[in-house]
Order: sequence, then structure tokens, then C-alpha cells
Amino acid sequence: MVDKEKVERAIKLLLEGIGEDVTREGLVDTPARIARMYEELFAGMDGDAKEYLGRTFTVQDNKMVLEKEITFYSMCEHHLLPFYGKAHVAYIPNGKVVGLSKLARTVEVFARRPQLQEQLTAQIADALMEDLGAQGAMVMIEAEHMCMTMRGVKKPGSQTVTVISRGRFEEDTHLQEMFFKMLGR
Repeated sequence: MVDKEKVERAIKLLLEGIGEDVTREGLVDTPARIARMYEELFAGMDGDAKEYLGRTFTVQDNKMVLEKEITFYSMCEHHLLPFYGKAHVAYIPNGKVVGLSKLARTVEVFARRPQLQEQLTAQIADALMEDLGAQGAMVMIEAEHMCMTMRGVKKPGSQTVTVISRGRFEEDTHLQEMFFKMLGR
């Protein structure tokens, strides 16, 4: 849970630290606005993927399920700047599937935290394995990082791609190839 009072104090100090006048008309309400925004941006701090992956339906067929192009927004834990992109999430059921929106909600739970893309990719796959009991999981994330775009090397449009596989996806290169083929790669 976001402590709005602490965030407001911190933002006021930050503004003062960069030489701004916090009593200026345009900045007077900024600390409160940012505290409310952070409550939304970091809502995943209190979230749990089990809440979404625990609601399942029985299936006879244990073929791959793929939800692709799941848009997400996150905050880099190194610079507290946004990174955003698409997540592609696949799993092999173990007699149980979840509603497709639950995969997007799982991505969201982990994205709405201070995060590293590599860690985000692994957390999603691990949740599918542990909380859904999948036989295998594979996750690919493609994202643009504002710390690469607006500071440092300043390379807008560059994409970072992370891929992780668990369970049957680790063992079976045919499943991996099928995953990439279904993504059009």
C-alpha cells in the first residue's frame, strides 16, 4: 500500500532539490497528484497472481494456450522511469485453464511494481507454474525503456527482448518453435 503522505513529502523535497519553487501555482498540487498516481502505478505491490490463476476450468486437452500482445506499463527500479511494451504468455495446462483475461491480469500484477524486465518475465512464468500448476510456461517480453530513450545513450525505439521457459517448454524445442511460430517470428 502506498503511503501517500510519505510520497508527498518526498516529491516536495525532490522538487526543492532540483531548485523548484514548490509554492509556484503549477507545482502546489503536484506532490498530491503524484501520490495518487503512484497508488495506481504501484498497485501490484499488494496484488497476488494466485487471486487470478486460482480460478480455473477443467479441460480435456492439454495443448498450448498463448495470449499474445498483452500491453503493459512498468517502472524501472533503477531509475524509476517507465518501460512499456508487449508480453506474450504461453502455458501447457495440466487439466485446468484460466480465463484469458487472467493472463493479462497476471502480467499486470507483476508489472505494477518497481521492476526489472528480466525479473518480470521470470515472475510471470513462475506464477503460471506454481499458482496454475501448468506443465510448462514460456514468456516473452518486448519493451522500450525510457531510461534508454530520454537519458544515457538516448536511443528511442530500441527494444529489449527477454524470453524465459519453464517445465515442458525448457525440455521440448518443438514447443519453443511452436511458440515463436504462433507469434509470427
